[in-house]
Formats: sequence, structure tokens, C-alpha cells
Amino acid sequence: MLKAGEEAPDFELSDSGGRMVKLSSFRGRRVVLYFYPKDDTPGCTAEACGFRDMSREFERRGAAIVGVSPDSEKSHAAFSAKYGLSFTLLSDSGARVAKKYGVLAEKKVQGKKTMGIKRTTFVIGADGRIEKVFENVKPEGHEKEVLGWLGGD
Repeated sequence: MLKAGEEAPDFELSDSGGRMVKLSSFRGRRVVLYFYPKDDTPGCTAEACGFRDMSREFERRGAAIVGVSPDSEKSHAAFSAKYGLSFTLLSDSGARVAKKYGVLAEKKVQGKKTMGIKRTTFVIGADGRIEKVFENVKPEGHEKEVLGWLGGD
């Protein structure tokens, strides 16, 4: 797992509209980069809607919100439309970016071992360095935890 102070690895993934997005295109502003397991599941929906509901506060603090999961562009488009998500969702099919960031791990699902995404959020500074890592994220209220860390009130 990457740590605060390290350079955030650059990557390029497609968004829900099929456009390629580079992490480095956000240089000059903070990025709240959150990895989540699956679109339209209870925890992931709660987390995404929390970020959606507080998106103006993140903007006020100069931070872009970017969600990453292994789901397809089509899945992200449906998820965004269903819940009115106003921020970027990126498709990490094959979980190669999740591997780079150290958030792909063995999990137990219904007694079976499988590889999956550990719900993790990275706050990346305007200079491209990781400022903060939130591990083992609890979806409900996570947006307030991140906003509290960002400060600015």
C-alpha cells in the first residue's frame, strides 16, 4: 500500500463516457481518489452518494473527487445516472491501477477467498504527492471524515 509522502503513480483509465482520463491531468489541485469494490451495491452507493451530496464542499476546498472500481464504463454510466453522481468514475478493468496503489487484496466473500478491492481513499496534493491515506473505509459518513481532514472551515 502506498503511503503519505510518496508520489502518486500516474495512470490513464476510461471514464463512464469512454474518455481517457489521466491522474496527472488534475495537477495543480487536490484529488480525492477513492477505490471501491462495485457499482450499485449498498456500501458503494452510500459512499458515492455521500461524496455527491458534499461535492460543493470538496470543490470549495479545491479538491476533485475521482472514484475507481473494476466495473465497466457502461456500469459506471448507469450508476452515475441512477444516483446523479457529478464526479468522475474510472474503469479499472483488470484492477491494474488498484494493484499499483496496493488496494487489491484477498478477501473472504461468503466463506470463499477471492481477490477484491479494499475500500481505500487517497488524498493527493496539487504536486502529485499522497497527503493522506484512509484505509478500511466505512462508507457511511466517509465524505465527512475526508472533508474534516481537508479542513478549510
